[in-house]
Amino acid sequence: MQEAIHLTDRLDEEEIVLETRGLNLWYDRKQALQDISIRIPKNRVTALIGPSGCGKSSLIRCFNRMNDLIDSVRIEGSILFNQREINTIEADLLEIRRKIGMVFQKPNPFPMSIYENVAYGPRIHGVRDRRALDRIVEESLRRAALWDEVKDRLHDSANGLSGGQQQRLCIARSLAIEPEVILMDEPCSALDPIATAKIEDLMEVLAKRYTVVIVTHNMQQAARVSHFTGFMYMGRLIEFGETEEIFEHPSQELTENYITGRFG
Repeated sequence: MQEAIHLTDRLDEEEIVLETRGLNLWYDRKQALQDISIRIPKNRVTALIGPSGCGKSSLIRCFNRMNDLIDSVRIEGSILFNQREINTIEADLLEIRRKIGMVFQKPNPFPMSIYENVAYGPRIHGVRDRRALDRIVEESLRRAALWDEVKDRLHDSANGLSGGQQQRLCIARSLAIEPEVILMDEPCSALDPIATAKIEDLMEVLAKRYTVVIVTHNMQQAARVSHFTGFMYMGRLIEFGETEEIFEHPSQELTENYITGRFG
């Protein structure tokens, strides 16, 4: 198999927020990631596509060290955040996960009010002033395009929201702690088309302020929302570059076969 093609190699270091070099990951004896080297540009939406089990979710969980929570995992290689190595014992995992937030496949609001869901993170990080919390909650809900829908019921249970609203609440909860990067693992897979369209529109808005990395099985979604796309297969990064180039002129035959539906 040929080496992965990296069309972001021409970007300057200051344009890259996340990078891996020779990243390998095992769950017990099973290797899930093989020699992954990827550079994620700032203030862009980057999509990772590929068949189920190819390593997409394992890769983004490396970016904020979430895989460390799995006892059987072993990781080798370099993970850089703003050009600083974070794959070390000395790394501040709380700070890493504050700067690199995550939204999961299934909306997972806390069993508390809408307000307290958003205020939870800032409270954990020491914000106690009520006016400051009010401001953070409103700003976060506005950035997640949810404020107008919930401003009159902030103290109602978050479980009363629709699935799409719950997912945007989870995004607001992530924004409340002022991240630089937002990782999204199949954020629309449990949503209807209308809710999916709102999340996709939101990604475009968020990328003006944050770096967004999304895992998706939906190639049409990747083509619609992302600026850069990486295609993964059997734990390897086969090709990575600008989305239009990947979809219209893939350099690797395997990428072309996947995009054209010859396997998947």
